[in-house]
Amino acid sequence: MMTRTHWTIALFVLGLATAGLATFALLAAAPALAAEATAVAVDPGIVRWGFAAAAASAGLAALGAGYAVAQVGTAALGALAEKPELFGRVLVMVGLAEGIAIHGLIVSILILNRLG
Repeated sequence: MMTRTHWTIALFVLGLATAGLATFALLAAAPALAAEATAVAVDPGIVRWGFAAAAASAGLAALGAGYAVAQVGTAALGALAEKPELFGRVLVMVGLAEGIAIHGLIVSILILNRLG
């Protein structure tokens, strides 16, 4: 059985390995990242509305997720007070409610990518 010290060392080594691998991947991709993009003139009004749409999608999704988590969380605490064995199911429900914010963030990233 692993002690707390063993877990700490294992997580530290895993973190170092991940950071090293990510650094190597970024250094290997440097020539691809340094490629110059073709400059295309975009109307400033389009860019302004694109930024507004990206902000609205992320902000409203986060607002909706916060409301959903508040509603699900209060019901979950009530359910857990009566039946503690429902913890796994309750955790899934709270995670599903939080997924709304992730979808809004993905839509926001897609909008910003479309702007160029």
